[in-house]
Amino acid sequence: MPRHFEPSEGLIEGLYLPQLAWDVFHRENIQTIDQLRAVAGQLERFDGIGSKTAQAIRLELDRVAAPGEQTSGEGQLSAWAA
Repeated sequence: MPRHFEPSEGLIEGLYLPQLAWDVFHRENIQTIDQLRAVAGQLERFDGIGSKTAQAIRLELDRVAAPGEQTSGEGQLSAWAA
């Protein structure tokens, strides 16, 4: 697998994402987790980030998020499932 698809730690401590994502964040001056969370719903708009990379970023944000701060909707239970 090419290196740019292997998860690695980048500028935002605790997140492990493909190098391609880190390159886009650098280009777009996204340097904090708060900045990344602010654009999490619009990641596909950035040149170089497709739907699979965007989903990987959202899942990684969910992994490090405090309960109630998840962005992808995956892993959340609906009120009907309780």
